Amino acid sequence: MANWNSIPLEITYEALGWTAFVSWSISFYPQVILNFRRKSVVGLNFDFVVLNLTKHSSYLIYNAALYFSSAIQKQYFEKYGQDQMIPVAANDVAFSIHAVLLTAITLFQIAIYERGSQKVSKITIGIVSAVWLFAAVCIFIALPSHSWLWLISIFNSIQVFMTVIKYIPQVFMNFARKSTDGFSIGNILLDFSGGVANYGQMAVQSIDQDSWVNFYGNIGKTLLSLVSIFFDIIFIFQHYVIYPHKKAQVSSKLGEEERTEPLVKSPDHPESENV
Repeated sequence: MANWNSIPLEITYEALGWTAFVSWSISFYPQVILNFRRKSVVGLNFDFVVLNLTKHSSYLIYNAALYFSSAIQKQYFEKYGQDQMIPVAANDVAFSIHAVLLTAITLFQIAIYERGSQKVSKITIGIVSAVWLFAAVCIFIALPSHSWLWLISIFNSIQVFMTVIKYIPQVFMNFARKSTDGFSIGNILLDFSGGVANYGQMAVQSIDQDSWVNFYGNIGKTLLSLVSIFFDIIFIFQHYVIYPHKKAQVSSKLGEEERTEPLVKSPDHPESENV
């Protein structure tokens, strides 16, 4: 296994890694807090959450397996060379565990809070079912030959696929409603910061090792950053450029309600806000 050639670059790598971890981990909380305050999940696309849970579960399997399994690491070195570094760091594993937990909490909020007429689409249910059935088949294929690196690469590919499609329902929902109310922009801003830091971390490692195997040896992590950044920019554009007037209208409406609201508020009208 390769060692670091530059101490400053190693420190930068660790700093960027944990910056990505903190940004991505905190990014889950604005939406959870927004849902809790409003006691409503109207405006949050349920397909996005369900697809996100499958994505992070797959990514957790990949990260944990490659980071902890010596057998898989051996197969990685045999494929990419003994002088390469394992492309999964401790912060990647920590992030995945935290992401699965927080996404599950968001899914629980969907089950208990007011959601209007929203529901998980049959298309998403079909996609998730097909993905996990495919993963189960791959497990049985890998068992006889112990092709563990190939198997976890399947889970890595699944998380890339889910990353590509998971944002699409929310993008179109914002477009259809002509509003981002109910979908936390704080989540997006932190996700964007995490994606930039994650990509920077991989670049630092490649510069130190004078090799770009790190990028295509862990294509999932590479695409995770690029796809996340791409969709984050779309959400930021929707929130601040295309639909800002909707936010202003909501604020104006709330101001009028505050001037005429009764002494005791009705629990049937949750407060609309964005975090």
